[in-house]
Amino acid sequence: MSRVRADACPGVFATHDAADGPLARVRLPGGAVTAQQMQVLAGCAQDLGDGDVHLTSRGNVQLRGVRQPGLAARLGDAGLLPSPTHERVRNVLASPLSGIHGGLADVRGLAGELDRALCARPALAGLPGRFLFAFDDGRGDVAAEGADVCWRAVTPSSGVVLLAGVDSGAHVPRSGSVSSLLAVAQAFADARGSAWRVGELAEPSVLLPDGPREVPRERAVRVDPTVGRIGQAVGVAPRFGRLTAEQLRVLAESGDAMVTPWRSVLLPAGADVERLHEAGLSTDPATAEITACIGAPGCAKSLADVRADAAVLVPSGEQVHVSGCARRCGRPSGTHRDVVAEGGGYRVDGRWTPASGLADALARRALA
Repeated sequence: MSRVRADACPGVFATHDAADGPLARVRLPGGAVTAQQMQVLAGCAQDLGDGDVHLTSRGNVQLRGVRQPGLAARLGDAGLLPSPTHERVRNVLASPLSGIHGGLADVRGLAGELDRALCARPALAGLPGRFLFAFDDGRGDVAAEGADVCWRAVTPSSGVVLLAGVDSGAHVPRSGSVSSLLAVAQAFADARGSAWRVGELAEPSVLLPDGPREVPRERAVRVDPTVGRIGQAVGVAPRFGRLTAEQLRVLAESGDAMVTPWRSVLLPAGADVERLHEAGLSTDPATAEITACIGAPGCAKSLADVRADAAVLVPSGEQVHVSGCARRCGRPSGTHRDVVAEGGGYRVDGRWTPASGLADALARRALA
């Protein structure tokens, strides 16, 4: 695939000029964020942006309407910007429930290890901003997110390398997972031409070193709930992935957290659920069933105020994503109902309906 335009993935130094002002994306490798860092992010949102922190489908956060100076300095002091040259390529997923509930291997710490090694390699600063690393603890949750290169556990101490979500047959011990993923990233940087993603290469397998490989196989995908009580941990589902500065400060009261690729926040040490509810934070998994892009007026390309329209929808046990245009920003990777704004209404799974009939259209299909 030939790319004719520049990679415009936003960061802190290279913001995106959205309709509601500059948008800055802050990477959180593995979704990990400390209580102190949450306090800093809340302050940045309140003092420099629109007052909210927005979760992304890669376990990162975004600040919108950042019109005041000083963001990079505040994030740098908090350890959220360890390498200005690498800030847009620090895209790393890790199974958020690893070491808490389920999974074959404990992948905690691997995202941070990779992040430090990545930032220490000047040559990898030129990776496209869309390039994605992942560590899956064997359950198949982040392996399903289509990372460019992923280590997926098959035993507690070994795993297989996935390229663009596909098993390569190359088995690597956990101890060598970080170096193996970085080697693939370097090979991609050397061979990519104008490609942004590994899946755009004709033969992704050329990125792997020579060596024995097993027959590739398809493995089960399972995304376990990250909202509600999960052992000692508590998961929160902010409506449409949006947290006010004050809500983020409430989350910080419970200690360090994990931002998941499904726009939820996991509090491993537990939390006072009543306090969360008082702050307007939901621990009901159904809250996460309905997602939406930012929509109008925040996005100039959106054909509708999708969040206002989606706010009246009632969860029905299936995933629904409402998009303001055909780009379908923020859509989940798994099976979901596809709702796209078009001509004064929406296309629901390909069939047009007026905005006023959106809830009925979804309900009819659910009952069919």
